Amino acid sequence: MEFSIGFQGDNFVMLATDSAAVHSIVMFKQDHEKTIKLGSNTIMSITGQSGDTTQFGEYIQKNLQLYKIKNGYEMSTHGMANYTRKQLADALRSRGPYQVNSLIAGYDKNEGCGLYFMDYLASMMKVPFAAHGYGSYFVLSILDRWYRPDMTKEEAVTLLKRCMGELKTRFIVNLPAINVKFVDDEGIHELPPITESEYEKLTL
Repeated sequence: MEFSIGFQGDNFVMLATDSAAVHSIVMFKQDHEKTIKLGSNTIMSITGQSGDTTQFGEYIQKNLQLYKIKNGYEMSTHGMANYTRKQLADALRSRGPYQVNSLIAGYDKNEGCGLYFMDYLASMMKVPFAAHGYGSYFVLSILDRWYRPDMTKEEAVTLLKRCMGELKTRFIVNLPAINVKFVDDEGIHELPPITESEYEKLTL
């Protein structure tokens, strides 16, 4: 029942994930962090089986840090996304595939902003907006209608609140809060969690 969403705006990328740690019908806590830092200007949201998300996320993070130490520079966001896809694809063809879905957001001086969608079958694509989880069935049509590539950060947060408001109305599972991060040319910025009381009703 996990949910992650991201979209690219005017010289930034926003990435948001729910903050609930759950197993089956049990919620363990409501302040769980589901994004990891891959580089100075790159983050990845990772959802799926709890053991796989921890193991695969740390494996990718540490190997990218090792690459930086050995070569003296970081991979580009595009390079990190392709490296992650390759590792996921190799695991898929072994006896230990990872059941993880991820969104990779980053900023490069040469390439600008980028958002990459990746699922557990190691299919990857650069997209303007994306979502994972059951919540994506509700919000993708909203993003298709209201998303604009020239949105400001304030407009992006407003659109996110409207997406969460629609989930609150339509989705059978309660998502009590959502963690939001922005990536731009100045690095990674974290906003205070958006709680259920701040979700906005979608108006046509």
